[in-house]
Amino acid sequence: MKRLLALLLSLAIASNLSAQEKENEKKQLRAGAALSNITPEIGGLVVGGFNPEPSTHIHDELHVRCLVLDNGETKLAFAVCDLLGADRDMYEQAASLVEKETGIPRSHLMMSATHTHSASSALGSDRLGMPRPPLDAYQLFVARRIADGVKRALNSLQPARIGWGSGQEPNHVFNRRWFMKEGTVPVNPFGEYDQVKMNPPRASKDLVKPAGPTDPEISMLSIQTADGKPLAVLANYSLHYVGGVGNGHVSADYFPLFCKRLGELMGVGEQDPPFVGLLSNGTSGNINNIDFSKPGTKSLPYERMRQVADEVAQAAYKGLQGITKYHDWVPLDARFRELTLGARRPTPAQLDRAKGLVDKPRLIGGKSALDVIYAERTLKLANYPETLPIPVQAFRVGDVGVTGIPCETFVETGLELKAKSPLKPAFTHSIANGYYGYLPTPEHHKLGGYETWLGTNRLEVEASVKITKALLEMLGEMAKQ
Repeated sequence: MKRLLALLLSLAIASNLSAQEKENEKKQLRAGAALSNITPEIGGLVVGGFNPEPSTHIHDELHVRCLVLDNGETKLAFAVCDLLGADRDMYEQAASLVEKETGIPRSHLMMSATHTHSASSALGSDRLGMPRPPLDAYQLFVARRIADGVKRALNSLQPARIGWGSGQEPNHVFNRRWFMKEGTVPVNPFGEYDQVKMNPPRASKDLVKPAGPTDPEISMLSIQTADGKPLAVLANYSLHYVGGVGNGHVSADYFPLFCKRLGELMGVGEQDPPFVGLLSNGTSGNINNIDFSKPGTKSLPYERMRQVADEVAQAAYKGLQGITKYHDWVPLDARFRELTLGARRPTPAQLDRAKGLVDKPRLIGGKSALDVIYAERTLKLANYPETLPIPVQAFRVGDVGVTGIPCETFVETGLELKAKSPLKPAFTHSIANGYYGYLPTPEHHKLGGYETWLGTNRLEVEASVKITKALLEMLGEMAKQ
């Protein structure tokens, strides 16, 4: 009897699956992609360093790269911006415009920044100020252009099919936090000694080992037209940025160079609408492209950038060749939450020290006086509330899980999400939907270093743990649908 019941149950399940498969065959995914130009005026401050300077030249245009997926039941939209980061209020302004003008709800729009260090600021005039200042002209401009890009992608919707895969490029990702021999880590801006140093002297005899892993994976969603022509590729790679731009230049860094090179490798020609490549920044808070165990080499402006773009694109193209199945329809879903997390605030001792430093020169011999810069940040953070509402987001695209975190996220968090996500493959957009500084793990907080300093890091020590837990719950909810 038990065998008969088991057989009947398996037949019923098979029948239901067959019915669902037949139903899905009637459905059709549609996709559209577009670019919006967000290039600032010459003269805006180029952010990325401790002392921003006005731009003098536009080397290459900045864009928002948008992708919309529509399975007939749900729409999801991605917007990847050529920015260092952006204030949450700016993203909320863009989301409000998108929802009002397209009907795509806030939860279904994931916006992120590539983290180019050679763009004008969309973080506002005072990134640490509380309450937040009103949006400035450039922020309003970018918000409008994000909405326009999503609308243009919607206008370009056409029958499509989608696949997913990955490539590997380990030669351009290095952990930038290093253990050094005892007594060789310099004093930090708070008069204390860390156990690790970010960006230590290259090829130094005092280097011991990197303080963490890397993630060499290039994760990809590949979207084609119904007849198999490339329509868009959304890629994700955990590399902070490359740099090496001309003095005073505005540049989107290696991200658009990758997109262009990938299109060339795919044989994309003139088409209407055009192919759009997107490269989002993964969990690269402690990752850059410098091998500190070796001496440095000089290169011309943009030379290193082009090399990295080419080699990462080559690896991505190889990964695309490994996609064996494209789907005419996939389930789409989204989750959006606000987590209440503790904000880091200065101690009385830190405040007293800052008050004694803040009036000293910010530059000494052309070099940034970090103790003075962090004294300024310390005093501003004294006005922070005890808690902050932090937006976290998760998408389901077929079997794929995509998460968004509004911080410069450490690679350990990204690797944990990839390993534990019930939707696989999975990848994370860092600096998504806002900017709240670096997100070290609790273990890295104990080691200290630049990314953990008050003013670089704004959220409680357990923030990465709580964010990871919430995202895994959201992915789990969607995996059961």
